[in-house]
Amino acid sequence: MNRQYADLVAPSARRHRSHGPLVPLAPGDHPARPVPAQGAPRAQGLNILVVENDPRAADTLRQGLVRHGYATHGATTGAQALRGHREADLVLLDLDLPDLDGLEVCRGIRAVSDLPIISVTARGSELDCVLCLQAGSDDYLAKPYGFRELLARMEAVLRRAQVRPAAPAPAGRVLTHGPLRIDPGARTATLDGRPLDLTRKEFDLLHLLATQPSTVIPRRQIMAQVWDDAWSPRGRTVDTHVGTLRAKLGSSAWIVTVRGVGFRIGSPWRPDAPGHVPRGHAPFR
Repeated sequence: MNRQYADLVAPSARRHRSHGPLVPLAPGDHPARPVPAQGAPRAQGLNILVVENDPRAADTLRQGLVRHGYATHGATTGAQALRGHREADLVLLDLDLPDLDGLEVCRGIRAVSDLPIISVTARGSELDCVLCLQAGSDDYLAKPYGFRELLARMEAVLRRAQVRPAAPAPAGRVLTHGPLRIDPGARTATLDGRPLDLTRKEFDLLHLLATQPSTVIPRRQIMAQVWDDAWSPRGRTVDTHVGTLRAKLGSSAWIVTVRGVGFRIGSPWRPDAPGHVPRGHAPFR
């Protein structure tokens, strides 16, 4: 997103609401907008989250999107993206962010949402592309790129998103992990049918781990998503909450520490799991 977009097509005269400052049409700009191809999604009303740590590049890109009828809002860090993606219809995600790796951000969004994501990055190798798609991105665009190509890819991704069968919002989906049941809508958690008395942050931490049961969640991502803070120096905040959660779940095996990386949810009811606790015999607090 750090190149000049010299090939912007004719701007639109229609103004759309944006979560950030909109740049008015310059004198001499023509209000006519090309007629979209048949089957192309309408930009009107669609909100694009632009995740880019270079403010000038982000402003240029957002101006171009606004001129084509999109509403936009921006994020300069991974933490902001993880908080702000719920308002968007599509995310343009730069992988090179100052606080979190873009792949972590992509996984975090994908764990709770089917929101279309296009990764835009200077990482242009085949391996980078594969890793990006495996992390949950719908498309991948390497810098430098043409703005018309970006628009075409956005339209293609949005078309695919429109034909997906309707499904309940993932953020409200009840999660089950063995005897553990988490209802994010009601903000309740039960173990073997018995309610767990969790604080707000304990619930958020447990829910985050349960949404990605086979993934190790880095400490930085936990701080960003649960505490909205990826910048604070390392402390005992996460460890303290993990400790209280383990006590309330009745076994330390429910949350596994991966030294030097982060945490993942465990499966202590399985006979082959470390710290196995038979069903119905776990101490409960």
